[in-house]
Amino acid sequence: MHRVVQISDTHLSPIKQHFACNWEPLTSWLSAQRPDLVIHTGDVTVDGADIAADFSHCSDLLDTLGVPVLSIPGNHDVGEAYHPHQPVNDERLARWREHIGEDFWVHDLENWRLIGLNSMLFGSDETEEQRQLAWLDRQIAEAQGRRLGWFLHRPLFIESPDEGDKGYWSVPPRPRAHLLDLVRRNDVAFVASGHLHRAHDFAVDGTRYIWGPSCGFVVGSEMQPGMAGSATLGAVTYGFEGRDYTAQVHEISALKTLWIDDVIHEVYPSPVA
Repeated sequence: MHRVVQISDTHLSPIKQHFACNWEPLTSWLSAQRPDLVIHTGDVTVDGADIAADFSHCSDLLDTLGVPVLSIPGNHDVGEAYHPHQPVNDERLARWREHIGEDFWVHDLENWRLIGLNSMLFGSDETEEQRQLAWLDRQIAEAQGRRLGWFLHRPLFIESPDEGDKGYWSVPPRPRAHLLDLVRRNDVAFVASGHLHRAHDFAVDGTRYIWGPSCGFVVGSEMQPGMAGSATLGAVTYGFEGRDYTAQVHEISALKTLWIDDVIHEVYPSPVA
């Protein structure tokens, strides 16, 4: 059996160390799991989108895990589409690639093809968005019968596949429609994401959607009114054997429950015009 652990939203920084206390208990828990691979589903950093030191710091921390790590970027790492202060662009993507690695990738197991996607490109109209989509088509076409599982930072949707624009929280409707068409036509087994700082596991049209919890902090209900899932700190374990798989969300009790609401103005101050 191949063991994979998904971690997400660590939000680490050498400058703003508000959530640093959760790294050591996370690494202890990971060591006990003995995974073959760790997948980080984004927001590795607090502000890698602007500060290169966040990336060098986080790269060093990931190297200490002692197992292979594949990561995909979140908005705090590379910005987001059409953001007024931190738009995803070539400069920010180059910084990620220099310190962390490819921003979209494929990892093959015997009967599985795991695909990591840079969801911050979706809806950006950047050249890299089209390059990623063409690459994704090739990876699906060349899977040679392997079952598919996707990992990305932003979830494709929050409540239903045909919902309207949820803004900050999910992939916009136009690129989402194309991605969901690929999911359905290619029988993607699961789509795993982060970003929401909530744990949730549900199925739609035969595909399982797994929201990986944050390892750093949780978000108060005032910022996410009525959103499904639970405000849990933890990780997700996956086991792949033959063409079967298991996935389980774990609450990690050793992680300290930190609320972004308490420190948001220190960690993410409003940009100065």
